[in-house]
Amino acid sequence: MNVFEAIKVRRSIRKYKLGTIPKEKLKMILDAARQAPSAGNRQPWRFIVVTDWERKRALAEAANNQMFIVDAGAIIVAVGIPAISKRWFDKDPMIATEHMVLAATALGYGTCWIGDFNEDEVKQLLKIPQEVNVITMLPIGIPDETPEPRSRKEIPEIFFEEEYNNPLLWK
Repeated sequence: MNVFEAIKVRRSIRKYKLGTIPKEKLKMILDAARQAPSAGNRQPWRFIVVTDWERKRALAEAANNQMFIVDAGAIIVAVGIPAISKRWFDKDPMIATEHMVLAATALGYGTCWIGDFNEDEVKQLLKIPQEVNVITMLPIGIPDETPEPRSRKEIPEIFFEEEYNNPLLWK
């Protein structure tokens, strides 16, 4: 699957089949994050790969009881380090996470961005230092659903030519 196909078929998956992700596939997904660009190539990110069932359950509880993430083969917790990049520590890990999302999609796995969580609980559970920020959690697993595509705004509604509110009308 090429990147344009992965972008079109990617969906937020909230139901996973029980099963693990082979390490070679997971390594490919993680390497996609490692290859992501970052401001000044500072790479102000670290990623914690969680596969232990009890720890996944505790993460799900810390994510306001989003228990569906427990069934994913792995949960990747992305953190940003302000000491490395004060301005981009929160944005650069998101770019890297989206690289993982697209790589997982291309390999046939499902993902779902998790941004609703109790940061202090996640930090305590995963022994994340206080000066490091939890950015997102990304369950990756075997999809057990195929959500329909959601509507998207048309290009002239969201892209402008030369100035704000001048719709881009390329044909």
